[in-house]
This record gives sequence, C-alpha cells and structure tokens, in this order.
Amino acid sequence: MRRNQKKKSVVREFLGWIIFLLLFCGIAFLIVHFVGERTVVSGESMYPTLLDGDNLIIDKISYRFFNPDRFDIIVFPFQYQEGTYYIKRVIGLPGETVQILDGAIYINGRLLRESYGSEEIRNPGTASSEITLGADEYFVLGDNRNNSSDSREPSVGMIARDKIIGKALLRIWPLSEFGLVG
Repeated sequence: MRRNQKKKSVVREFLGWIIFLLLFCGIAFLIVHFVGERTVVSGESMYPTLLDGDNLIIDKISYRFFNPDRFDIIVFPFQYQEGTYYIKRVIGLPGETVQILDGAIYINGRLLRESYGSEEIRNPGTASSEITLGADEYFVLGDNRNNSSDSREPSVGMIARDKIIGKALLRIWPLSEFGLVG
C-alpha cells in the first residue's frame, strides 16, 4: 500500500513540475511577445544617446494604449530586409509638416527646438521639401543626424503607426550605463 502511495506521490510531483514549467513558459512567451523584449543596438545612428552594442528593453505594451510622442525612441522593422530593425527618434507626428532647411528641422513652419541632434544636418534628403505626414505616419531621425538612415531616405520613409514595435525603455548593458533611455 505504501509503495502505491509513493508512486502516486512521485507522479503527482512530476505532473506538478510539468504544469509549472508549461505555465512559466507560457507566461514568458506572453511577456516577450506583448510586453517587453530585449534588443541590441547595432551601429552609430543614435550616437551619443545609444551606442553600438547597448542592450535595451523595448516596451511593447504602452503603444497599445497611447500614441508615440515627439522625441520617443522607437523600434520598427526595416521594410526591405527581414529580421532587420531600426531604432530612431520620433520627430514629426501625424498630420504635421516636416522640412529641413539650412541644417535645421522645421515642424509646421516653426523651428524645432531640441537637444538630441546637436550637429547641423548636411543632407536633408526628401525633407528638403515640405513633407506632410498622414494620419498614422511618423517622421523619424537618428540622433547622429549625419550618419543615419532614417525618414529622409526613401528606403526608410515615413513610419506607419502599425509598424512600430515599441519604445526603447531601459538600457540594461553596459551596466555602467544602466537606466532609462531618453
């Protein structure tokens, strides 16, 4: 009798662990898929804010409830290369006009005051003429304005709201730079 009870106890314990592992994997999957994801910065287009090799946590849930704000750092897929993602700063919001004149950014005809891209923009690209953003489009730039593929280039263009994966939230590596991204 004791032997049967021991076997049942071992089977219950084993089933308990299986259920626990399945729940753990399911919750981990939901968190990574819908809430947050780790990504690694590749390249210098967001210098000095983000550096090549920085590890970030991307907030994938906020934009399900709120729209991106000007100056948010967002992640989106590059449309011409599967598995490639860009990380850029939101400059122009839906419905606005964006233009780059004499190295400076203008939103709706007014000079944009910002401290992220401190250098004069040498190549305005498609923004040399006024660009009017659609109802769900965003104009993005890298902080390293003269070394960035961004909305000024036709290959990147305006970013549709439904293409935005999330917002860069937290730098987790290198540890010396641990903290919120912004």
